[in-house]
Amino acid sequence: MSEPLRRAPEGCAPDVDCVLCPRLSEYRAKNSRAAPDWHNAPVPSFGALHSRLLVVGLAPGVKGANRTGRPFTGDYAGDLLYETLIEFGFATGTYRADPADGLALSDCMITNAVRCVPPENKPTPAEINQCRPFLAATIAAMPQLKAVLVLGRIAHDSTLRALGRKLSGHAFSHGARHDVGAGLTLFDSYHCSRYNTNTGRLTPTMFKAVFEDVHGLLASRR
Repeated sequence: MSEPLRRAPEGCAPDVDCVLCPRLSEYRAKNSRAAPDWHNAPVPSFGALHSRLLVVGLAPGVKGANRTGRPFTGDYAGDLLYETLIEFGFATGTYRADPADGLALSDCMITNAVRCVPPENKPTPAEINQCRPFLAATIAAMPQLKAVLVLGRIAHDSTLRALGRKLSGHAFSHGARHDVGAGLTLFDSYHCSRYNTNTGRLTPTMFKAVFEDVHGLLASRR
């Protein structure tokens, strides 16, 4: 089991009052004034660094992780993600969209390509680049990492860049898997957002098929 990473190693997380991205800093301040009891800060990774699986999302949702302080907690994307993690043994307990629900991750860590909530859920290329060193440091701090599941093209591209790999050699495609060297495999999935599921671009069956692939790889590498 694991607990939220409360004290990230050097370089793995931005400061709680990070000002590297002025637009995001201003947006956090605006949200803090409107909802002072919300998290309204960079959202830390959830899970343990000794995990073999890392799930990388896009960014916190304004009423999801930005409110609760835990990745994918408080919005629909979290409902599908945590349900699937529990089904495949990567999480235990009951997900209630609340960081105090007692849910724990097992052999899995969850993070985001961008740690602060962006307006309209759309970080700019500069903001993605500015936050990438935290993703790279997190990956580097996971000595047993074997699989990275990226949710969406932005997470895919930023993770490849964090690993120093060329995008041209690893095109994003739902259900694809990429050998990125050093015993690490990158798995692609459409993001489990309400928009993707409502439009049928991503179904629970499609999402779980990717997890079956991830689970199979990790089972073969015990």
